Amino acid sequence: MKTTISSKGQIVIPAEFRKKDKIETGQAFDIDRVDRGEYRLLATDPPKNQGLVDTLLSCPVKGWFVPIDSESTDTLEAPS
Repeated sequence: MKTTISSKGQIVIPAEFRKKDKIETGQAFDIDRVDRGEYRLLATDPPKNQGLVDTLLSCPVKGWFVPIDSESTDTLEAPS
């Protein structure tokens, strides 16, 4: 897929790739020069909460997670 460099030196990642890889505005990348005319672009950090919605939607039914009875930790003392 072709793209063009702007007068400011910016390269646009095509919308198809941004959508497929969930690339969001402000996401950081590292760029390495592999050879003359060959570059490698790597995302440095995933977007915040990446996968959170998928995890929540994968819960089988509402109420899947239920509280359990357990001892309170309020009365515990820190070790001396």
